[in-house]
Amino acid sequence: MLKEFKEFAMRGNVVDMAVGIIIGAAFGKIITSLVNDIIMPPIGLLLGGVDFSNLYLNLSGGSYASLAEAKAAGAATINYGVFLNTVLDFIIVAFVIFLVVRAINRMKRQPAPAEPTTKDCPFCLSKIPIKATRCPFCTSELGHEGA
Repeated sequence: MLKEFKEFAMRGNVVDMAVGIIIGAAFGKIITSLVNDIIMPPIGLLLGGVDFSNLYLNLSGGSYASLAEAKAAGAATINYGVFLNTVLDFIIVAFVIFLVVRAINRMKRQPAPAEPTTKDCPFCLSKIPIKATRCPFCTSELGHEGA
């Protein structure tokens, strides 16, 4: 059983998937920082100094100056600002992955077109083998014209 597990774990697909997950997690942290530290502050400034990560609905009835203060007091809150940041994270990650997959698909080689195996008879326009010297349909001799 241990040998089977080792064979499974060392397959190329499993190792590739593990590397992809690790890089994806690190990429997610970069995107989160991009959203929270670069994109959202200017948007908040344009909207009158709003800090999206601090937007919440207080369900407990108390009054708190910030989300951190509400959490410290154990208040029940709906953190829609954090949710908006997470949705923006997702949209950016999905768009970047779309661009990467699109680039990979463009880099894939297109198979070379297959060599033709037939040609048209210049007399009756029937499809005939490319190496034919006489048309089997109209019996015309094709000669060297290479039709």
